[in-house]
Parts: sequence; C-alpha cells; structure tokens
Amino acid sequence: MEYSPPPLFKQGASARVKMMVFAGISIALLLVDSRMHALTAVRQAVGTVLYPVQMAALVPRDVALGVGNYFSSLSALEKQVRDLKHEQIASAQIMQQAQLNIVENNHLRKLMEARERVPVKTMMAEVLYDTRDSATRKIVLDRGIQNGVELGRPVIDNLGVVGQVTRVFPFTSEVTLLTDEEQAIPVQLLRNGVRSVAIGRGKSGTMELRFTAPTADIQIGDIVITSGLDGLYPAGLAVARVTLVERNAHGPFGRVVCQPLAGIERNTQLLILMTSPEIPARPPVEDVKTGRKIAGKMAPIKDPAKEPAAAGAATAPATAPATPAAKPPASPVPKPATPAAAAIPAAVPPKEATR
Repeated sequence: MEYSPPPLFKQGASARVKMMVFAGISIALLLVDSRMHALTAVRQAVGTVLYPVQMAALVPRDVALGVGNYFSSLSALEKQVRDLKHEQIASAQIMQQAQLNIVENNHLRKLMEARERVPVKTMMAEVLYDTRDSATRKIVLDRGIQNGVELGRPVIDNLGVVGQVTRVFPFTSEVTLLTDEEQAIPVQLLRNGVRSVAIGRGKSGTMELRFTAPTADIQIGDIVITSGLDGLYPAGLAVARVTLVERNAHGPFGRVVCQPLAGIERNTQLLILMTSPEIPARPPVEDVKTGRKIAGKMAPIKDPAKEPAAAGAATAPATAPATPAAKPPASPVPKPATPAAAAIPAAVPPKEATR
C-alpha cells in the first residue's frame, strides 16, 4: 500500500510558506489584542464554552490530590493524637505529683504545728514500709541509733498517738502500732478522767479498754487521751474515740471498743518523741514525829501534853534513896540510840534496866 500526503499538502504553496504566513497572522493578532484588546470578548466566550471540558479534564488530577491529602492528613492526625496522649499522660503525672506535694506539705505543716504543742523534744521521720509479718501491725521508719532513737520512744502524728518504737537498728527503727495485739498504753477519758488501759485488737484496726467496771461512766463518742502514768507518753495526747460500750452485769469488767484518732495506716511522716516527760520528784521522807515509816518500823505519835507526865513517872524511881544493899550500876558504855529507839518513852526502872 503506497502512502501519499493529503491533498492539502499536494497543491498550493509549500509547507514552509504556509508556516510563515500563519506565523505572521498569529503575531498580528497578538499585537492587535495587546494594543486594542479586541479579542477579549472572543476569549471570554471561548473560555466559557471550554470550561466544562477543562473541569472534566481536571477530575483525575483532583481525585489523585484528594486521595493523597486524605492519607497525609490521616497520618498527621494520628501523630497529633499520639502526641496529645503523651502530653496528657505527662500532664496527669505532673498534676498527681503536684497534688501529692500539696497533701504532703499540708501534712508536714500540721506535724510542725503538733511539734510546737508537744512539751518534749521531737524528731521527724519518714515511713519506709510495712513489715512482712501480716499477723502484726508494725512499720519501719528511716531513723535509727545513729539519729539518737532509743527503744520505747512514742511515735505520734498531728492527730494523736501512732505507736511505740519496739526495735532499733543503726539506720532504721521498727514501730509497733497501737492496734497491735501486744501493744498497751495507759489512758484516761477526757470528759471525766476515768483511767484504763488501751490494748490493740490486731487486724480489726481498733482498740479495747481493758479492766473497766460495768458501772464506769463511759459513753460512745468519748475521747481517750494518754494518762502519763507510764512515764513514756506525755499526758494529754489524743489516742482514740469510743465507738462501742457493752455493760456486762454478770462479769467483773465491761467491754469498750475504741477507734484510733491518729492516721495509723495513712501517714508518710511521723514524729518521734526523743525525751521522756518530766516527772516531779517524790517528796522527801518525813520525820519520825509525823508517824511515817522509817527503816521498816512505824513510830508512835507523841502527844505533847502527855510527854511531861511520862517523863516524871520515869524519873521518880531514880530520885528515891538507894538502899545499902543496892549496888551502884556499872558505868555502861554509852551507845548511840536509833531514831526509832529515841522516840519510844522510857517505861522500865533503871535497876531492872541494869540487870
């Protein structure tokens, strides 16, 4: 099959001439449009007609761009969500730490106020952990022998008594809480001064007042404080509140259950009482004339009105004339008289005394 050019190119001028002619026409139209703006209306009409064609031609491009933007925005949003979650977790941790610091500062402030009210020297300690023995109620503090902690020191918080130091190590100390079954403390009621002994009840987290008579004036809601009779706890420290009173008329004692006022299991810092309360010295032993016991013997009380008569009766035989048969008594060696012997009046004649 033989190929031949179209008839347009077979006749007339050559292709080069035609190109030159059309190029000149194009240049002329450009000059006319730029100078006179004659083709503006034609251009707008053509653009209006071709606009739907342009939009249809741009649909594949717009779809491709939309899909790309969707996936890129989705990944960006996922990254933003992850970042926001991390920031939320960090903010929550910071907020929790701030709340913990606020609670700790408030607790420390209350401990400092309680420290000023206690009449003895105190030292602040931090709770490290609870002991492993589940049958006991004990905690471990970060103060020990190196800090001057001694065995038997009371431990308190801003609300009342927490427990007592029962074991001491070089850098730590073990505190037995009031609710432990082996812990006892002498107490009294704030309302009327009724004395008793508070003993822990173990896992129940309560205390019991032992040796209370069924007729004792104890009511629910009474505040129990330390009596100070043991010489370790200062008198007046809050211990517990009475929650249950059972009066058993058939037994020698009643049953009184108390709830501790101090934060037994929710404290992070505590106060250790480093010195014992000052106990007034006992009064001196009175003289024999007052009738008090001295050297294990009770001396009789002298009556000043009867002392002269007793002295005269004792000296009457001594002033009587001695008989010739009477022998003068040998000069005895004077012995120091004891206070009890000096206080007893002489009732035996001298003759019989010298035999």
